[in-house]
Amino acid sequence: MPTTTPSTTPLDDLRAFLEASPSPFHAVESARTRLETAGFTELTESDPWSRNDVWAKRFCIRGGALIAWNGTSAQPSDEGFRIIGAHTDSPNLRVKPQPDVTSVGYREVGVEIYGGVLANSWLDRDLGVSGRLLLKDRQQLLVKIDRPIARVAQLAVHLDRDVNEKGVVLDRQLHLLPISGLVPEIESSQRKFLDFVASSIGVAVDDVSSFDLMFHDLTPPALLGIDSEFLVSARIDNQFSCWAGVAAMAQAPASGAVTVVALFDHEEVGSASTTGAAGPLLERVIGRVSAAFGLDTDALGRALSVSSCVSADMAHAVHPNYADRHEPNHRPVPNGGPVIKVNVNQRYATDATSAGMFAHACRAADVPMQTFVSRNSQPCGSTIGPITATRLGIDTVDVGCAMLSMHSARELCGAGDAELMVRALTAYLAS
Repeated sequence: MPTTTPSTTPLDDLRAFLEASPSPFHAVESARTRLETAGFTELTESDPWSRNDVWAKRFCIRGGALIAWNGTSAQPSDEGFRIIGAHTDSPNLRVKPQPDVTSVGYREVGVEIYGGVLANSWLDRDLGVSGRLLLKDRQQLLVKIDRPIARVAQLAVHLDRDVNEKGVVLDRQLHLLPISGLVPEIESSQRKFLDFVASSIGVAVDDVSSFDLMFHDLTPPALLGIDSEFLVSARIDNQFSCWAGVAAMAQAPASGAVTVVALFDHEEVGSASTTGAAGPLLERVIGRVSAAFGLDTDALGRALSVSSCVSADMAHAVHPNYADRHEPNHRPVPNGGPVIKVNVNQRYATDATSAGMFAHACRAADVPMQTFVSRNSQPCGSTIGPITATRLGIDTVDVGCAMLSMHSARELCGAGDAELMVRALTAYLAS
């Protein structure tokens, strides 16, 4: 009797995306694979874009950022653009340009702290290395070393007797260097860190011009809980939203609007880069697509006036052990559906118009919805939402799925929220 392979569920695909994407560059490749399967093809920024190029399913890539759009049957001057925005980067430990460090007989790797890490969450984890190498011939090669090569070792309790009462105190310069080996007795035989990385992908270290490398936790994504109701993984913030945006883009039907998914880099450090939301990448792509459609300045202005953006980032779930840190009437929970994030001081871009727009999409998709507001005594984080709203001048709503342990090396969200978010985003693109 022939056997059949069960179809991949949204949750299975999310887990595969997270495991395959230890760096922003890998997240872009994971998105590329899914978009190409859905019939999208790549355009290069340096090539001219014609009407035939943009009246189709296309995407372009720059470093750790990707912009994809579906212009099939679109009338942008009348229906505008419907945009889903997310970011590919997560807080982590990034390798310094001169990484080799030795201390009292140990080999260590010099790292710079990227973003707002929960530093203690990186202690005593088996770490691999990922990122990209740039060769002297300008070729770019992805690096993904999924074996334990380093570890940030915590000080033993015997040498830190107050640690359980006063907490772990970590000096970012001194205490977060990953140990990668022992210094050999013959110093000339010491293998340099970059030598190891280059050889692992079959290139000579002398051919390497520069690199963007980072450490990642090797523990794979998993389901947690008595009823497996949670997903635990690295980089849920914000690759969950990248995956959901791409999944929605891949399955949403063509409509009168140009539908767009924009995956930016560098959100965790302020978005001010050529691939960040504060840079001109999305604005330029929209401008070039509009020009190829034949829109003049006035027509583009009219198109933007009816355009909108869903800024998809993760949201804080109420923490059962720290419920007092949350606003009493706004306590989102995992598996409760997408969360609309509100802050009247514009740390989130949501207003009544944009919140109503997303609520309509949730109702159309039969998806439950929640709301998050910070306590007045608790500072609020921010997202790409206000940045995108400012650059493009379009209605923008900040949304996300509820999670715990945000910015930890290993985070937690609701396993059921994967499908709910994709349904909501698909309904938004199709509405």
